[in-house]
Amino acid sequence: MENKNMNLENKRNNARCMRRISNIFGPTFFQKGGPPEAIIVLLIILFLIIACGKGTAGKSEAISKQETHDWTIFRGDSCLTGSTGEQLPDSLQRVWTFKTGDEILSSPVIGLGLVFIGSCDGKVYALDFSTGAMVWGFDTKSIVEAPPLLLDMSLYAGSLDGNLYSLDARTGALKWTYQADGKITGSANWIQASNGDGEWIVVGSYDSKVHCVDSKTGKGIWTYDTKNYINGTPSIYSESVIFGGCDALLHRISSIDGKRLSIIDLDSYVAASPSISGHYAYIGNYDGQLFCVDLEKQKILWKYEDKENGGPFFSSPAVNGEQVVVGSRDGCLHCISRTSGQQIWTFCTQGDVDSSPVIAGNKVVVGSIDGRLYMVNLSDGKQAWSYEIGSPITGSPAVSNGMLIIGAEDGRVYAFGHQSIASNTDAINRVPACTLPFFSKRRT
Repeated sequence: MENKNMNLENKRNNARCMRRISNIFGPTFFQKGGPPEAIIVLLIILFLIIACGKGTAGKSEAISKQETHDWTIFRGDSCLTGSTGEQLPDSLQRVWTFKTGDEILSSPVIGLGLVFIGSCDGKVYALDFSTGAMVWGFDTKSIVEAPPLLLDMSLYAGSLDGNLYSLDARTGALKWTYQADGKITGSANWIQASNGDGEWIVVGSYDSKVHCVDSKTGKGIWTYDTKNYINGTPSIYSESVIFGGCDALLHRISSIDGKRLSIIDLDSYVAASPSISGHYAYIGNYDGQLFCVDLEKQKILWKYEDKENGGPFFSSPAVNGEQVVVGSRDGCLHCISRTSGQQIWTFCTQGDVDSSPVIAGNKVVVGSIDGRLYMVNLSDGKQAWSYEIGSPITGSPAVSNGMLIIGAEDGRVYAFGHQSIASNTDAINRVPACTLPFFSKRRT
């Protein structure tokens, strides 16, 4: 089954590479009788295809973008593993901050040299990755809690107005709007279109449905109704979409037509998102239980619960080869054996941990309601570093190219990195960045 996931991802990457090549050289490039210079650049094509697919043969556990060190989706990849091989130093320095107009509950994504994040001031922001200067802003006129999704040159962001917006990632210009019948609080994800031509966007809503939308046109492809709210982000596994919701079920539906493939009873409602590794899904519920579900055998493999100090799981798990790490409203990070479900360690903060942790090499980073950003050792859970922001952190960090980015409820986006990075950008950050006009959600 892991080979099946690997082959599926190779097809997804190759199809996207062929479209990019066609965009560069024209639609007749691959047709018989195309331009003579096509022969000259065949080697370039082969190189691009290999480069786009590089690394997927050895990454059967996640549909990952880590080859380019970008963090283009909530939790870092389409399986929502929240894990990266990037190593962070033992101590981080603040590199820059950017102030939005209201608190930030959203989580950042990174790509194209930009940081994208939503704010409760109703705007989606694009910030320069190195300096934090605003590049553009788009006003949805409603709270944006959902983390955005960056796919090729488009950014997809949901809002509490029930709209899913497609924006030009370079300029912030509106491409299309898709209207759900309830607010959107979780990030969108993406799947390959059933005919192999393009991608489809999948997103959950408080209208109790998962919506599948054409990424180019914004037209609906299919919907799946659960009869209860969907808070989190759907995960992708082997031509299927995996998610939980307030109906207390883990759903697996076909990515082709949205038909139900299986459901698993999780005992209590689910606010978080599932992480997929191999053919296992890891997800927590409101009763403080974390489940490992075998998606092929359609059964619960193990259930973890801290009966002495446990609290509800609003945090999504981070998963690597051996460990599962998740935050809880008992104020602690829990590290659990991926195979046995036994507790390895806990690390306790001074507030609820709704933030979803990220495993970065041998470290774990996470925010807390106590207003601090923490980094602990993955091996033993000992604190390696912390930074007091002084305002609750419910969003999740993004790690890319040696930098850690996160938002907080003081309305600021924070970037942390090596001391050398902080020194190089310090002079730039003392110069006020120019403020660009915001794009309205209405076309002009």
